[in-house]
Amino acid sequence: MIVLGRFSIKQTSDGKYMFNLIANNNCVISSSQTYASVANAKIGIKSVRTNCAAPVEDQTMEGFEVLKHPKYEVYLDVGGKPRFRLKASNGEIIAVSQAYADKSSCMKGIASIGTHAPDAEIAIEDPE
Repeated sequence: MIVLGRFSIKQTSDGKYMFNLIANNNCVISSSQTYASVANAKIGIKSVRTNCAAPVEDQTMEGFEVLKHPKYEVYLDVGGKPRFRLKASNGEIIAVSQAYADKSSCMKGIASIGTHAPDAEIAIEDPE
């Protein structure tokens, strides 16, 4: 089996844990919130895998249709750049993106989660 990416769990400066979903080209696709433990971060990863095929609610469009959870929300950040967040069925944000140059690239980022998350390995990074 070819591994298409990895979930990289690392400890934050405050002693909590977070993960990045990293594509096979080593670019970060999305990042998580912080978790109290590695075990909780792995539960978050499972949630991303479960919800990675969710529909997209495009909040950049006037009069957009509000979808029920789980869903991706595409929105413009304070700088006017497109971003997305993936919300689980309980409405909790489980993954967020970087700022993209345009909405097309943002949509490709969402598609990349669907490609990479289901079979991505989990790596726990050593603290530096």
